Amino acid sequence: MRLWPRGVSKDKVDLWVKEVGTERELIKLWKAGKLTWKEYSKRYLASLKGKESILEDLAARSKRETITLLCVEKDADRCHRSLLKQQIEKRL
Repeated sequence: MRLWPRGVSKDKVDLWVKEVGTERELIKLWKAGKLTWKEYSKRYLASLKGKESILEDLAARSKRETITLLCVEKDADRCHRSLLKQQIEKRL
């Protein structure tokens, strides 16, 4: 997430990588129903270009410990975290 999630105490989170969260304009379009999941996915994945080192770091971290991807979206299959998870897993 790009914005700190409401109700989550900062002492409960070891690492916050806001750079891989959904960009504000993209999330607004998605929540307004102006994008299909396919288009949202395409744009989100494009936003990860240039952030390969962050994804590599997350993949390496996931080998050592459990990582938890947070988001306010209730449907995990229609959320950036499912796409992010796929990108991390590609690097394992």
